[in-house]
Amino acid sequence: MADLPREGKLDRSPDFIQLIDLASESVGGKVLFATDDFFAPAENLLKSDSPRSGGDEYTEFGRWVDGWETRRRRSPGHDWCIVRLGVQGTVRGFDVDISHLTGDCAPRISIQAANLEEDKEPEIPQRGVRMGVAATPEELEAVAKLKSDDWDLLVPMTELRPEKPASSHNYFPVSSQQKWTHVRLNIFPDGGIARLRVYGVGHKDWAAADPKEPLDLVATACGGVCVGFSNAHFGHPNKMIGVGPPRSAADGWETARRPDRPPLLEQSKDGELLLPGCEWAVFRLAHPGVITQIEVDTTYFKGNSPASCNLDGCVLTTPEEEDMIRQKWKLPGHRWKALLPVTQLSPHRSHVFDSLTLELQDVVTHARLTICPDGGVSRLRLKGFPSSICLLRPRDKSGMRFSVKAGFRSNL
Repeated sequence: MADLPREGKLDRSPDFIQLIDLASESVGGKVLFATDDFFAPAENLLKSDSPRSGGDEYTEFGRWVDGWETRRRRSPGHDWCIVRLGVQGTVRGFDVDISHLTGDCAPRISIQAANLEEDKEPEIPQRGVRMGVAATPEELEAVAKLKSDDWDLLVPMTELRPEKPASSHNYFPVSSQQKWTHVRLNIFPDGGIARLRVYGVGHKDWAAADPKEPLDLVATACGGVCVGFSNAHFGHPNKMIGVGPPRSAADGWETARRPDRPPLLEQSKDGELLLPGCEWAVFRLAHPGVITQIEVDTTYFKGNSPASCNLDGCVLTTPEEEDMIRQKWKLPGHRWKALLPVTQLSPHRSHVFDSLTLELQDVVTHARLTICPDGGVSRLRLKGFPSSICLLRPRDKSGMRFSVKAGFRSNL
């Protein structure tokens, strides 16, 4: 089953870096423990921005570092830290970034992971703001209860190979299909790491969902993912389904300007601007369901928002999805059902629409957002009810149930 985009052209690789960073501080990731934080605290690993050089800046403990850096170890063992993921989910890959740590980076790492129930996490002393310190006996005693030495090994001990002094990303793909809640980063024996990115797809307990409250069925934190797009020159479509409000124009989907635009733009008799072509992105929903409300947010796209958009949905089995990826989503028109007709968009604002699903009463597994002619969208929210609940809002025949056609795998 394909979880990653296969069409379009991206300047960066591997593909998994276009997924959500499950450990980022921006989605609630938190460092629970670190053996040492002498030169710089482990919390820096989870910063959402890129690491920067400290130049000639120094603190009372030594050279300023935008990352996690431990003291030069003079005792047996090695350093490590534990991170609670902000979004629980399936990990597709890691990025161990050692930018600007020339001469101080950790020479080797390994990464372990665990899936812990909330009530099984022991009470670990709050870390607070810290530098120039090592873990206390109380912290070591508390973290020992996690038995993290026995956690599953996702990345075996591997030597880090910086590509160039100023920016060094070490990528590690992961094939595990399990859900993880915590990761342990081991460095051997000591040194520094600038950032730890844990890229993956969120996992939601749908059985615990409130049947009366609509959910964002496409949210990446719940398991939604882009499976195809026409263009992603400035920003990947997966950013549209990210966690929280957009932070800037960089935190959204933005295409290149279409090269087929005419020298002079003209209007139709109805006063509509005649714009050729369109761009599109297809998403597999986190759970099959009925979409009742659509939000298309162009916040931060002030001079580069689309003129209009529309949304369609369909039901596909896993083999059908894989076939569509190979065919670059040339799905017959009759398979798509309109959820939002062509609708004008305004720059730098959120647009909320009722879905046509209220009339169609259809479950969908995939949704296609089409923008005309090009531009950027910061967020796409598709709120509704998973097929396991299949209830419309109380005002709309709340007792009606829906079904997916035979052959569909509900654990997509």
